[in-house]
Amino acid sequence: MSPSDIGERRAEPPRTFAFLKASHLNWLLLFLPVSGALTVVHAPHTWIFVTAALAIVPLAGLIGLATEELATYTGPAVGGLLNASFGNATELIIAFFALRAGLHEVVKASLSGSIIGNILLVLGLAMFAGGWGRKRQRFDRVHAGANAAMLFLAVVALVMPAVFDLTVYGSLEARGPLVENLSLLVAVVLMATYLASLVFSLKTHHELLAEEPLRPLALLSKAGAVWLLLGATALTAVEAELLVGSIHGATTALGMSEFFVGVIVVAVIGNAAEHSTAVIMARKDKMDLAVSVCTASSTQIALFVAPILVFLSFLLGQPMSLVFNAFEVVGIGLAVLALSVVSLDGESNWFEGLQLVAVYVVLAIVFYFVPG
Repeated sequence: MSPSDIGERRAEPPRTFAFLKASHLNWLLLFLPVSGALTVVHAPHTWIFVTAALAIVPLAGLIGLATEELATYTGPAVGGLLNASFGNATELIIAFFALRAGLHEVVKASLSGSIIGNILLVLGLAMFAGGWGRKRQRFDRVHAGANAAMLFLAVVALVMPAVFDLTVYGSLEARGPLVENLSLLVAVVLMATYLASLVFSLKTHHELLAEEPLRPLALLSKAGAVWLLLGATALTAVEAELLVGSIHGATTALGMSEFFVGVIVVAVIGNAAEHSTAVIMARKDKMDLAVSVCTASSTQIALFVAPILVFLSFLLGQPMSLVFNAFEVVGIGLAVLALSVVSLDGESNWFEGLQLVAVYVVLAIVFYFVPG
């Protein structure tokens, strides 16, 4: 969750949002022991991959729940920093193990897939669910437009290494130290921008984003929230390692490319808990919150998650560039353009949501047939 979204979420009773973020998917925790048992008995990689993926979904929700609970005890500034930092913890954990395994294309595909999925799939589903049975839903177009503009600028910076590679070398392929060092410098700028956004939203302009104080939640004690955060994070790491370790075998058995797994499967499972909450909020006619969740999550992927992963890749001795393939660049561009268009009038309806989902499905079909 990006800091620009903190004030938006405070307007929603924290107890309701935190509870919804995890509770409706907790039954998937049953797959935790199942994935472990399948690994012990050396079951087919496909089974391990599917069960590990399903187990990660509720764990992501529990991390979000624990973070929001802790935020109520730490005050607005520290709470906002916690929410902003742990908003995409699941994606970071999965990507770390993928980086360690040398699956750079899976990592980059998960980054682009998260941005595309947030905007087209999740926002589309939210507009469809919220608009069904209603003539229209309204949201603050000024706030939505500002978020869309911030996301656009972040994405421009994110895809510049690919533009450089295409312009200088004529193809979108990793070109060794030059492009890797260029990507590292871009990552530094993106991270600096993210830190500046934290200062803006939590210090210099916090009064614009936090009109209501945080209220304590009755769900967990402070110690309970800490233990939940640590436990959920540790279990996510275990399941992420199982997931990554089974990717090659599962893709071979299912006839899918590792690129498709990264851009669609990995991108979806890491965000499923938060995204399902966005759809629920839209159904409750809280469209401002739903739109903000989708745009803020995409912005954080570009400004925070991507740079962190580039830094980690250098620390692991396996530098990763930010050179996305042509399909990813076009997909990201179309998604951001679609977000700008739907934000113009401050209104949405179910058919507009269906159109966004349709675009996502078309992109997913194309991604499925991309070799590699």
